[in-house]
Amino acid sequence: MPDAMPTQRDVADGLARDLLRIHEETYGKGAGRAKALVGEDIIVVVLDDLALQQSEEFLIGAGEGRAVIELRARFQQAIETTFRAAAERATGRRVISFASVTKLDPNYVVEIFRLGARTGETEGSATG
Repeated sequence: MPDAMPTQRDVADGLARDLLRIHEETYGKGAGRAKALVGEDIIVVVLDDLALQQSEEFLIGAGEGRAVIELRARFQQAIETTFRAAAERATGRRVISFASVTKLDPNYVVEIFRLGARTGETEGSATG
């Protein structure tokens, strides 16, 4: 009997756990929790209670929060393939676009994955 397709809840829970782990491994600190919302061709993951590095906290205290946001954005661009791979493993679909946004006060990150067509679909097909 073939393996059952994962449910949206399975995809959401698995990807949220995976992104929490990746954040902790790559930044040295993670987030308190993550929640993934899975749509037809998009996944949005919110990592809440984001832990910051001491250097980032210092910069924010010195009025340089924008520098922290910019540095994190550059880091996310550099590590994009790791995040895309996690979403592709979770969904079995190709990620065609990725965006990451860091917000401060409260501290959280939003990871957005745009998914390609399912096997057998064409990229430009619209559903009603």
